[in-house]
Amino acid sequence: MRGFTTLLATMILAAVGVPAFAGPDAETEDWLETAAALAEADTDATVAVDASTEHVAPAAPVKGPPLPFHCIEGYSGGAITPMAYFANAGADGAIASLPSAAAIYLNMGSKKLYIFSITQVLFNRIEFGYAYQYLDVGSLYDDVKKAGLDMGRDHVQMHHFNLRGQLLPENSCDLPLPAIVAGIHFKYNDGIEQIDKSLGGAFKGLGYERQWGIDYTLTASKTFPKLAFGRPVILTGGLRLSNAAQTGLFGFGNEYNATFEGSVAYMPTDFLVLCYEFRGKNNPYSELAKLVDREQNWHALSASILVNDRLTITGMYGSLGNIGNAHADCTLVVQVKYEF
Repeated sequence: MRGFTTLLATMILAAVGVPAFAGPDAETEDWLETAAALAEADTDATVAVDASTEHVAPAAPVKGPPLPFHCIEGYSGGAITPMAYFANAGADGAIASLPSAAAIYLNMGSKKLYIFSITQVLFNRIEFGYAYQYLDVGSLYDDVKKAGLDMGRDHVQMHHFNLRGQLLPENSCDLPLPAIVAGIHFKYNDGIEQIDKSLGGAFKGLGYERQWGIDYTLTASKTFPKLAFGRPVILTGGLRLSNAAQTGLFGFGNEYNATFEGSVAYMPTDFLVLCYEFRGKNNPYSELAKLVDREQNWHALSASILVNDRLTITGMYGSLGNIGNAHADCTLVVQVKYEF
């Protein structure tokens, strides 16, 4: 597949490989133009010629831009939604590329979310991803206490294990088709079970059933190399089946619901990516006045700087609606991602 795709305080990665939409092109000097051009053309291996011996030998491919980014749940995409491209996918024929890692911080007002994620791609077609999340529940702990209850702890930890596979490469059969990727995402919440027990089963009364769940995603992405002012635009849309409450941070119910998610990404310059993301949300739980409100759809605007061909820094402003007992309509996110 080709086509465009405290934890945060210090991220030092010593090691110094490309999204599924991009790859090396022997005749293209600019690595970003290479990425855009490959949305329409296949990549050929580059060759180096030794003038003294006339010997032709394979040369190391040129690395494309470090796109896409990491979603907060530990797979390739934008900040809150997936893309049908893989980070640091590598060249065709390679068994495995080098991994990508990211540190992410979300300030949701009274709540803070810290994330570390890593992805690994095999055969340029299969992506394994993992994310660790630490949620400080903030004012929810105090509000529960004011209600005469005790949560037992003021945080939860989430483990996300992701497996995604390419069903259709972009531009297959010489047709302008999108890339299509299917995913299965196992989630485990370390903490919500203890909180529910401490609250005497209050969460179970709202619809909570278990501390683990599985999401299923189907995502399509298409890169248009010169759609806007001669610059690349990436359109993504997908469906998600989930029984998670607040992506699993508040546990999981029994009923699965289907929601839509998607994004529009634009590259006005070689080093800047602007993106809008939408993520539909379901409501597996009923409400509990002043403590648990209904979930609302997520919206996010982000700007990402491509520092070099391995490092990206992303800032995001999000409207995440109700998160437990408070609104998170002014969520600020920072992500630092590195491709080895």
